[in-house]
Amino acid sequence: MIVAVVGPTATGKSDLALDLAEALSPGGAPGVGGAAPAEVVNADAFQLYRGMDVGTAKVPVAERRGIAHHQLDVLYPREDASVARYQAAARGDLDGIAARGARAVVVGGSGLYVRALLDHMDFPGTDPEARARLEDRAEREGRRALHDELARLDPDAAASIGPHNTRRIVRALEVIELTGRPYTANLPRQEHVRPAVQIGLDCDREVLDARVAHRVERMWGEGLVEEVRALASPEQGGAGTGLGTTAARAVGYAELLACWRGELTLDGARDAIVANTRRLARKQMGWFGRDPRVRWLDAGSPALLDEALAMVRAADAGALPAPGTGPVRRSLGS
Repeated sequence: MIVAVVGPTATGKSDLALDLAEALSPGGAPGVGGAAPAEVVNADAFQLYRGMDVGTAKVPVAERRGIAHHQLDVLYPREDASVARYQAAARGDLDGIAARGARAVVVGGSGLYVRALLDHMDFPGTDPEARARLEDRAEREGRRALHDELARLDPDAAASIGPHNTRRIVRALEVIELTGRPYTANLPRQEHVRPAVQIGLDCDREVLDARVAHRVERMWGEGLVEEVRALASPEQGGAGTGLGTTAARAVGYAELLACWRGELTLDGARDAIVANTRRLARKQMGWFGRDPRVRWLDAGSPALLDEALAMVRAADAGALPAPGTGPVRRSLGS
């Protein structure tokens, strides 16, 4: 049974994941301690990047308690992240962990990465020739003709996409041609590829806002400005080969880059990081809140680890209530 710790940023997911990994290792908590040390698999898109440490709240090596971590520091900042590539690599990590007789603890707030790792989700390739041919047909015959063809091949996809979105119509027909299956057959399903329990950390909005402000203050003191400057400026040496498109969008990095372009003052960048981190937390809560399989716990509970372990024991025993029948968390709702 894979244990996944998910939820908004600044709720303490990394700390709980470390506590769980210790408890799920030999000599750990009764009834759940494994035959081999538990291992952590990262599911945060920006913690994949080397050198992006302070701004992503990456747990320093010295603070990982000797627990093996996977999918950290696997990309250079100039590289663009790929969910499909992450899926293949991280599932390989899960295979290795299982082969060692250990428990995997997945942790992260990037909802798409969590689902790509845990759920049935296919990533059909691309065919430039097929796409060019379909785009040419769209110009010659009109997008309505292509939509009619999609309606014959995959009525559900046609109904979902509608007749006016040429790009998505072309992509759907391309996937059908590539796979020989309906486009909708490749869409993600809320169905785990292997047994897993998802533990979500919830937090009162005001409390989380305060946590975010404190986190940004701590990052500032730990050298966030210097980290981004070194990564963005090749002349700084080290990992400083510049930030690629994906890395440059990360909260904390995008605002400082805007500052150096003259669009924000340094104080303005700091305020923007706080505001955008809070916005990110609400977006993450919306993503995970729509998944009825997530079992929510109060991030501020003094018995958080015990509550999480009780959930793991119940999941191992097949005794968890059916998805959607537990408490619904709405503290970060609109």
